[in-house]
Amino acid sequence: MQRAIPCLFMRGGTSRGPFFLDSDLPSDVAQRDALLLSVMGSPDVRQIDGMGGADPLTSKVGMVRRGQTPGVDLEFLFAQVSVKEARVDTTPNCGNMLAAVAPFGLETGLVKATGDVTTLRVLTRNTGTLSDIEVRTPGGKVEYSGDARIDGVPGTASPVNISFLETAGSVCGSLLPTGRLVDRFDGVDVTCIDNGMPVVVMAAESLGVTGYESRDELNANAELKKKIESIRLQAGPAMNLGDVTKKVVPKMCLVAHPTAGGHICTRTFIPHDCHSAVGVLGAVTVATAAVMPGSVANRFTRAPPGTSKTISVEHPSGEFSVVLTMNPANPADVLQAALLRTARLIMRGEVYVPTAVAAKG
Repeated sequence: MQRAIPCLFMRGGTSRGPFFLDSDLPSDVAQRDALLLSVMGSPDVRQIDGMGGADPLTSKVGMVRRGQTPGVDLEFLFAQVSVKEARVDTTPNCGNMLAAVAPFGLETGLVKATGDVTTLRVLTRNTGTLSDIEVRTPGGKVEYSGDARIDGVPGTASPVNISFLETAGSVCGSLLPTGRLVDRFDGVDVTCIDNGMPVVVMAAESLGVTGYESRDELNANAELKKKIESIRLQAGPAMNLGDVTKKVVPKMCLVAHPTAGGHICTRTFIPHDCHSAVGVLGAVTVATAAVMPGSVANRFTRAPPGTSKTISVEHPSGEFSVVLTMNPANPADVLQAALLRTARLIMRGEVYVPTAVAAKG
C-alpha cells in the first residue's frame, strides 16, 4: 500500500527538488521529516528509491502556503535532506530553491498573476527572511523561456529577480555574530558572518590550498576537510548556532584573489562537500564580507566604488553576481541585496510513499 501526494518537481536556480503544498504534508514535524526522507530516498548514497539526485544540490524540498500575515503573499519552508543520513534540516535558507516559490504559488493557484510581470512578497519561514520575487507572467501564466543565463544551468530561461529585505543576522541574530570582523580558530583567521546564510570565510592559502582547485580535487583532500570541520565545530557555537555537528550550517568558504574577471574567488563547502557553484544566500553573505574593510574576504577583493556595487563571486562553474546597495552614511553597511536567478517547472504529478510513513499528524 502506498499513498500519493501531489507534487511539483521544480528547478530553482542551480538546485532542484519536489515542492509541496504545506497542507498536503503531515503537521507533525517528525512524521513530515520521515515522509520527506522517503520521498527523496534517504539515507542512501544513490537515493535510488526516491527522487533525490545523490547530491546536496538535488536533495532539497520546498513547502509553500499562503501568507499568514498582511503584506506577505507566500510563506516558504525549505528543507535540506541529507543524502547519506536520515536527517532533514530546516535551519538554513536556500536562495536557489526560493527562486521557484513564486512560480509554484502561481502554478498551484495560491496566488494570482497581476499583469505581464508579477511581484510577490515571500517569507522564508526557516529564518523569517522577507524577499520580493519578480517573475514574468504574460497572459496570467508563468513564462519559463527567456534570455537570462546563470552559471551552473545550461541554456537560458526567463529571469527571476529576487530582492532580499533585512537579511542581516537572519539565522545567527546579527551580521557579525561573534562581534568581531576576524576570529581565529586553529591558528586560521576567519570572518564569521550572516547576511542570510551563516558563513565562515577563510583564506584558502591559510589551509594549504590555492582556492583554484576543482570541486573533485577539494573533495578528495581528506586532510583539508578535517581542518575545515574542526574550524566549523568551533565557529558554530561562537556564531550562536550551538552544536553544529548535525547541522548544515555554517557553510565554510575558502577565498582567493579573482582570476576570471570577478571580484573574489570562492570554494564553498555545504558543509562537508565542495559546492559545484555557490549558494544564493551564501554568495550574498560572502559578497557582503568582501566589501567590509578588515574582513578576511576583503583582503582578496577588488570591490568597485559607489553606493551600488555589483560583486562578481567566482566559483567552480562560473560566477554569481550580487548587487549590493550600500548606506551612503556608512559605506561598509549593506542595506539591500538583489540578484538574478531562473526557475522551471519540470514535472507535475504525484509522488508515492509507503502508507506507513505518510500518516498525517
